[in-house]
Amino acid sequence: MADLSQLRAGLSGTASMLVTDERLATRVGSGNVPVFASPMLIAAIEAAAVDCLDGFLPQGHESLGVHLDVTHTSPTPIGYTVTATATVKSVDGRKITFDVSATDGIDRIGSGTHTRIIVDTARFMARIAAKSASRP
Repeated sequence: MADLSQLRAGLSGTASMLVTDERLATRVGSGNVPVFASPMLIAAIEAAAVDCLDGFLPQGHESLGVHLDVTHTSPTPIGYTVTATATVKSVDGRKITFDVSATDGIDRIGSGTHTRIIVDTARFMARIAAKSASRP
């Protein structure tokens, strides 16, 4: 088992994303209104969680997002910058749960929880290779 003893509640990370045309709901297929897309909110939240774990994972290990429970509560138009924050809520073995939120500088636009699992990168990549090889 990898040493995850440095991971603890309270650690925090952030990620920022400019709302561009490519990140609008109308472009990513998640709606018909030209506002920051919910899938992009999820991407920002996951990036914040990855940033939080940066430097705390043992060499040869990565984190994988496995669960999200997020509300997207306020629209953000093009030109704004969305900043997501992920704060470790709990550590249970390889499972890390985060409290997450995002703001556009005016409003809190989303919040919820996110869970990631720590994996051995080589072992995980071997599983992907085996699955790819078995494709019909």
